[in-house]
Amino acid sequence: MHLIVVRRDSAGFQHLHPEMSADGTWSVPLTVSAGGSYRAFADFAPTNGEPTTLGVDLSAPGAYEPLTHAATRIAQVDGYTVELTGDLVAGQAAPITLAISRDGAPVTDLQPHLGAYGHLVALREGDLAYLHVHPDGSAAAAGPQVSFVAEVPSAGRYRLFLDFRHDGAVRTAELTVPTGHGP
Repeated sequence: MHLIVVRRDSAGFQHLHPEMSADGTWSVPLTVSAGGSYRAFADFAPTNGEPTTLGVDLSAPGAYEPLTHAATRIAQVDGYTVELTGDLVAGQAAPITLAISRDGAPVTDLQPHLGAYGHLVALREGDLAYLHVHPDGSAAAAGPQVSFVAEVPSAGRYRLFLDFRHDGAVRTAELTVPTGHGP
């Protein structure tokens, strides 16, 4: 099960993995760093069932100052640079690639995280329409490029969150892109 928690302005993104107890209850510790309204998405596939995503709003006490996010196809996280090529296209499957480098050198030894070299979550600004995508399998190499096929439901600006593992740590790169026009 994936549990995605993000503030309504798409700040404070967390990608968590609850554990199931013997009585069938799923739980995971959750701490948010700022007050505001949050959205939680439980993304799972029941045994012999279709993949399902459920959402719920949560409130955290404290001061709330909404953030805005400038459009960017390049993200910096912990000394890594992640660069997006390709465009999200409303209503159709579109190939996109995220290239990961560190100190200007391509990262070619990514480590699997939950069975994949990357996990991508896309959230539409405003209503937080949700999409979780795994790599498309076209590249068996462990980087520097991680390719996805993403189908966003409608036009708009999307916040992209790429989780990748390198040197034993999972990092999350954040990008903000509008939908493109396609081929």
